[in-house]
Order: sequence, then C-alpha cells, then structure tokens
Amino acid sequence: MADPKTAQAEQTIKKHMLAAAGIGLVPLPWVDLATLAGLQLNLLRSLAGIYEVEFSRQIGKSAIGALVGSDLSVGLAVSLTKVLPGPGWATGAVSTALLGAASTYALGKVFVQHFESGSTFLTFDPAQVRAYYAQQYEQGKEEVRKNFAGIKP
Repeated sequence: MADPKTAQAEQTIKKHMLAAAGIGLVPLPWVDLATLAGLQLNLLRSLAGIYEVEFSRQIGKSAIGALVGSDLSVGLAVSLTKVLPGPGWATGAVSTALLGAASTYALGKVFVQHFESGSTFLTFDPAQVRAYYAQQYEQGKEEVRKNFAGIKP
C-alpha cells in the first residue's frame, strides 16, 4: 500500500496535469504560458504543503525556469500558432495543452522524489535532476495519451 503522502501527491500531480491541459485552450498566446507557469508554481506549493516543506516562491520560480525552461522555446512557438485562424489555433491549443500537461507531470514527479528524500527547496539543484525530469517528461506524455485517448503531444 502506498504511503498516504505519496498517494496525496500523486492525486495533486494528476489534478494539476489535467488543469494544465485545460490551460492550453486559452486562446491568447503568451497568456497560456503565463497561466501555466502560475499553475506549476501552485503545484510546487501544494506538494511542499503535503511534505511539510517550507515553500519558497522565488526558488520555486527558479526551479520551474531551470527545468521547464528548456521546453519554453517549443511551448512559445506552439503557443504563437494560436494567432493563425482555424487550424493554426486548433493545432496550437492541442499542442500547448499536451506539452503543458506533460511538463507539469514531470515537474511534480521531480519534486515528489526530492521531498521524499527529505530535501527542501534550499537544497534543490536542477542540474542533478535534469535527466530524471527528461525521463518523467516522456512518462508524462504517456500519461497524457492515457488521459486524452489517441492524442499525441
């Protein structure tokens, strides 16, 4: 049986992952990415609460930038396709939704592992978890496929 904190953390990640997918449907480029960043910061705050770790908004923002920032250039390009009418908007919305959900999943998994090891925001080193983030990002794409049958990020 799973640890109650781990189970609660998994539910929190899933809830935020699904919300991230919904954010992709925001019709305005850039606004969707800003909203996604806020959602991911809320995820870190929620996970910190579950693991009774003092939350640091500034370190949380830095962690998101360091880990998810590599996906930002792709996300920005995809988000900008929303300015194109019809198929451009639809492609941008679906892609932003799926990429945002996968990155939110991966970010959550990284911090669950980090907090379960007894670490805090002050001991977080993005360089040490980049490979794990990349692995979890791929797993996040699989989770998105399960939750959004047949849609591929």
